[in-house]
Amino acid sequence: MKKSTIIVIAVIAIIAIWGVSSYNGMVKMEETVNTEWSNVENQYQRRSDLIPNLVNTVKGYASHEKETFQAVVDARTKATQMTISADDLTPEKMQEFQKVQGEVGSALGRLLAITEAYPDLKANENFKELQAQLEGTENRISVERKKFNDAARSYNTAIRTFPRNLLAGIFGFDKRPYFEAEEGAEKAPKVEF
Repeated sequence: MKKSTIIVIAVIAIIAIWGVSSYNGMVKMEETVNTEWSNVENQYQRRSDLIPNLVNTVKGYASHEKETFQAVVDARTKATQMTISADDLTPEKMQEFQKVQGEVGSALGRLLAITEAYPDLKANENFKELQAQLEGTENRISVERKKFNDAARSYNTAIRTFPRNLLAGIFGFDKRPYFEAEEGAEKAPKVEF
């Protein structure tokens, strides 16, 4: 065989190996993003599962606060109806998802503020446990959102850098949106009693 033929075959082999390796790397990163999205949804589901217990516990002590309870229940219902597939994460859908989850957080804040008016409730062990669980869940949500953003950043960087961006375009790897701070999140919430 000619020397030039061997060189051409070697170059083609190197490009093919790089292409397969890059493709497989992008698939792994995309799956990491999908897994992290599932973890985020799992924590939001955990919060939704805790809300009825918290509402019922508080409701027993503060029966005349129906408006607040209804706001929490409505926000939870709306949040549980809003789902996004990991394969269909668009910036618009992500923004709507964040808005709905923000409404749940706001309603929960109002519900927890009621406890200041009911000292017996704050002393109730069931309430204390539910509140601790809810606080832990909010922390877990924050951690999972950060992990999702980290995975999305790695994935987005990989599919947008040359020469992988060529393969990403050919095989349909699309950029994933990030979780962003809610509008007005830079201001501390005002709690009044």
